[in-house]
Amino acid sequence: MAVEYCRFPAGFLWGVATAAYQVEGAVAEDGRGPSVWDTFCQRPGVIFQGQSGAQACDHYHRYKQDVALMKAMGVKAYRFSASWPRIFPDGTGAVNDKGLDFYKRLLDELLAAGIQPWMTLMHWDLPQALEDRYGGWESRQCAEDFARYAGFMAKTLGDRLEGIFTINEFVCFLDKGYGFSDEPFAPGKQTSVKVLNQARHHAILGHGMAVQAIRSVSGCRVGLAENIPNCAPILETPEHINATRKALRELTGMFLTPILEGAYHPAYLERQGADAPIFTAEDMKIISSPVDFVGLNLYAPKYIRYDSSRACGWIEVASDEHYPRMHMPWLTIGPTITYWGPRLVSELWKVKSIFITENGCAYPDVPDADNKIWDTARVMYLQQHLIGAHRAVSEGYALNGYFHWSLMDNFEWAFGYSKRFGLHYVNYQTMERIPKLSAEFYANVIRRNALG
Repeated sequence: MAVEYCRFPAGFLWGVATAAYQVEGAVAEDGRGPSVWDTFCQRPGVIFQGQSGAQACDHYHRYKQDVALMKAMGVKAYRFSASWPRIFPDGTGAVNDKGLDFYKRLLDELLAAGIQPWMTLMHWDLPQALEDRYGGWESRQCAEDFARYAGFMAKTLGDRLEGIFTINEFVCFLDKGYGFSDEPFAPGKQTSVKVLNQARHHAILGHGMAVQAIRSVSGCRVGLAENIPNCAPILETPEHINATRKALRELTGMFLTPILEGAYHPAYLERQGADAPIFTAEDMKIISSPVDFVGLNLYAPKYIRYDSSRACGWIEVASDEHYPRMHMPWLTIGPTITYWGPRLVSELWKVKSIFITENGCAYPDVPDADNKIWDTARVMYLQQHLIGAHRAVSEGYALNGYFHWSLMDNFEWAFGYSKRFGLHYVNYQTMERIPKLSAEFYANVIRRNALG
């Protein structure tokens, strides 16, 4: 008889995740308007080999096949994003019924398969019309328009959704999209620190307004998905753990801290000085509208140690070029993050429900002569991170589920199709999906609700 270990609690939610621009394709079909990513991908030199999400995995036409892949694995939940410009091609105004119908059909298919739908409203694909009209998140109007979109989606689809994530990963479409990163992201503009900080404020304000809009029309649970700095203590001693807790709160002082506390971290405002965002007390009240859950996107560790010489009491220990990593420049391996992420968020903010909404790795998967993909490195990554997640639930932290990134290989932003994160291999010429060894491993975990 197979030996099992790391058994998860009954009802632990096992899922997979994707994002609209990365998988759907059909960017000019059925009335969809352009997003900032459609526009950005047209710029020479910003995306690997000039690729784009124009076709992606053709999930728009093959969603039934993809739901069948999930059902075959025994997946309990699917986290996907809606394409804002597919619903509102101009960002606001008239609804595109054909775009909305796609998500209705997807929900029908998921529910028929016994799979819970979890929808993200903004996974970076802002309607280009809003970028053109007022600079996107540079304008407070963007927050208000996002809230109207959120309210419409909740009113229309909320009764069939298990949960709604407002926004995914602020830093990616703000800091990276506004020129403060070596990795270029849409909308790909170069702004001042002051403009960036105000855009950050408008984005978290948009989250808060969306939470209120959703609650006004639907009883659906609502939260957000955030790629927090994945802080972990360099050693598990009290001084390093306490330093790590402080570090996480400060490093997310412009995003998750104000959302969960109702105030920016003082160190953030002090560092920004005259470039700090302009806001009101009412803004902060809206931003901190209570959420039902927090999603954590956990990939690579940020090791922290206690440092008595610094006023903050902590310092990051950088990983050098020899530190082990997966097939992405930034994807260093630190499996304890799936323990420390839920633990620290629980300890800092008493969050009542936490989900790991993304965790996974890229690897240069190549089919063998029999069209099999033996991605043992991904199995190792998945296994070790699930051990960390199990430690979190076994110690009583409010971790209620895990969504693997990703269901299948897809368009990996600036890296195009050169990086593969999927449990299923995608042949981008034929659109064939092939389960990898990791898909079999994950299916066994789900079936047993345990490692083994």
